[in-house]
Amino acid sequence: MPVSGDAHPRRTIVVLGMLSTFGPISLDLYLPSLPELSSELNTSTSSAQLTITACLLGLAVGQLIAGPLSDQFGRRRPLLIGLVAYLLASLACAFAPTIELLIVLRLLQGLAGAAGLVIARAVARDLYSGNALLIFFARLTLVSGLAPVVAPLLGGQLARVMDWRGIFVVLAGFGLVLVLAGLLGVPESLPPEQRSAGGLQANLAGFRELLADRLFLGAAFASGLAGAAMFAYIAGATFVLQRIYLMSPQGFSYAFGINALGIMAMAQVGARLARTWPTVRVLGFGLGLNLLGAVGVLVSVLFGAGLVPLLIALWVMVSSVGLVFPTATTIALADYPHQAGRASSLLGLGQYIGGALVAPLVGLAGEHTAVPMGVVVVGVSVAAGLVFWFLVVRTLRSRGEIV
Repeated sequence: MPVSGDAHPRRTIVVLGMLSTFGPISLDLYLPSLPELSSELNTSTSSAQLTITACLLGLAVGQLIAGPLSDQFGRRRPLLIGLVAYLLASLACAFAPTIELLIVLRLLQGLAGAAGLVIARAVARDLYSGNALLIFFARLTLVSGLAPVVAPLLGGQLARVMDWRGIFVVLAGFGLVLVLAGLLGVPESLPPEQRSAGGLQANLAGFRELLADRLFLGAAFASGLAGAAMFAYIAGATFVLQRIYLMSPQGFSYAFGINALGIMAMAQVGARLARTWPTVRVLGFGLGLNLLGAVGVLVSVLFGAGLVPLLIALWVMVSSVGLVFPTATTIALADYPHQAGRASSLLGLGQYIGGALVAPLVGLAGEHTAVPMGVVVVGVSVAAGLVFWFLVVRTLRSRGEIV
């Protein structure tokens, strides 16, 4: 049964936080080496960015597989299978001879890594409910938020001593660490008597229930669109900051790390605000900051404001995700303890599919202009605000709940 207090050891928080790092670790560690990858494989900027898109698609779709399986078979078995598959896919990426094969292998890597993302959220929902769930997600962010800080910093340093293939060997080593962590630190939080029936019919019925809930859809889409702004930044920043603003790989990694620290800080701010504010109001505040930062990015690149204003705007936009993701996840999972895996999978799909769609767009005009990135982040941020208003706020008002 879910609990409202902190009845579980810190080791569980640390391990679940590590499992939540599959996205940033898989995406961020090799970002400083992306221009080198593009040159060595003799491919275009957009093609190189497709390796990001493929991983994002895998992380999105894989959650639709791992989530329902974890509702049926428990959390540990699907998790461990996914972790081993991630390790093997990472090794294969290191030996890819062409960009086409690397894109396919990155897709498989994302599919495997999705198990860690979706099952970490499902385990948290098994253990906690209510405000305690939001606080727990904020604590997870303290651990998982280290990944975007450490990954680009480590990637920038590794780029000095190894090529991009070596980076994927490092990712395989990370996979091995998580296999051991999953074996030793993840409890089986879903007893057999609480597991759902398997099969296509049961899964489709569960997904239909979720998709018919306007509040769930609103939380999922709002967080997904806000996340798409962050993923557009992930896909475009390495070329924008290094090629246009002439930052070194190490300087880029420092800037990237500061933004990730902002995500961690904002998650803790959100947990504190939730003690006095309704969770939905915290979500609205986070989406407002996301839009403010996105507009700042577009204005900076359109009017040539320079590097410092752009970095400030990016910090506001990216840091807001620390407010958006935990609160949206808490709202989306609140009514679904009986199918936390399925609900978590759809939520994760929303958070990654938008990123997968926008990642190639930021490079369409080539690597010498940042305007496409600015346009994309404003577009998805505006869409996030509209979804929040029409699906979340209006649904709660129709129920007579205060927002």
